[in-house]
Amino acid sequence: MSQPALFDLAAWQSRGGAHTAEEIAQQPVLWAAVADQLEAAQGRLDAFIGESLSRPEQRVIFTGAGSSGFIAEMAAEAINAQWSADVRAVHTTSLLTHPQLYLQVDRPTLLVSFGRSGSSPESVAVVDLVRASVPNATFLHITCNAEGALAGNGRDDPNTCSLLMPAASCDRAFAMTSSLTCMLLSALAVFDRAPWQQRIAQLRLLAEHAQQALQHWDGAVAALAQWPCNRVIYLGSGPLEAAAREAALKVLELTAGRVLALSNTPLGFRHGPKSTLDGDTLVVMLRSAQPMARRYEQDLLDELRADGVAGRVICVGPSGADRAEGDFTLEVPALPDSWLAPLWLLVAQGYALHRSAAMGYTPDNPFPDGTVNRVVQGVTIHSLG
Repeated sequence: MSQPALFDLAAWQSRGGAHTAEEIAQQPVLWAAVADQLEAAQGRLDAFIGESLSRPEQRVIFTGAGSSGFIAEMAAEAINAQWSADVRAVHTTSLLTHPQLYLQVDRPTLLVSFGRSGSSPESVAVVDLVRASVPNATFLHITCNAEGALAGNGRDDPNTCSLLMPAASCDRAFAMTSSLTCMLLSALAVFDRAPWQQRIAQLRLLAEHAQQALQHWDGAVAALAQWPCNRVIYLGSGPLEAAAREAALKVLELTAGRVLALSNTPLGFRHGPKSTLDGDTLVVMLRSAQPMARRYEQDLLDELRADGVAGRVICVGPSGADRAEGDFTLEVPALPDSWLAPLWLLVAQGYALHRSAAMGYTPDNPFPDGTVNRVVQGVTIHSLG
């Protein structure tokens, strides 16, 4: 059965995927809206963060659970490289179980929390934990839900700042799509060292490229999803390692786990995970914009294509002379991989949507039995001691 175009919401409605399709398609518009919001909020954000990032003793912890944790990973290292402060990503699911490994009570700490709903039990509990454990900690909540717990937490506290995403980014579908990219781009823009004018311009430029990419790639993504593979492997390095993890999660979520999806780095893949390849495997390389990384990626691509073990091997990334048939490439500005990651995730999101529908699932709710939920349930928060 042929797949409807991403923008044909009426057709997706009949397949139980209208919310997911709309939320993928709306991202260019929302990224431009994020640029407008940040332009208006820059004074407030600069006053809150101050000179803290220039101080070596300052710790900044980016945190979230699941896809929100991958946002933290995609952003943290690129930001850490620009500042004297110690910037790192720690998932809430690790902070709660092993706080002694990550929290230092004698160092000033900024906790940056990401949350689509802002009401996941781990997200709320980590804020409470840090507030109780680290004297004078500060908190930046980047969330999509004005009614969520994160948005309301510390509303009257001068040590807390909330940054709300455009209302439409609070995805109604099961999988995080526009919520993820809006929060990621917001964090990158807020913490980048470049002048605000440059950061805002980059956001708007990415929005333009995203619109072109969605229009250009949709038919090919839908066709790829018709191939009945039983496993998908996403590969990426640097910030794109976390993007590969997020891309794999989208496949797992929207196919209800029926398609096994894995992720790794191009160099790490040879160290055992390459044994998972067979003729029913799709390998997707998220290409870096960095020349050194691309050389290592190309070595593996050449190897995989020569081996002929995997069913298909394709790339998603910046255009280059090394483009092969079936690749998804785009002429992009000279930006770091962390900034370009949202563009490449458009392919992963679209593929998961189309693959889900091709397998007969309802992408907006692939788990109608409630075994997995849009906002995590069933978590018991245990106190320290």
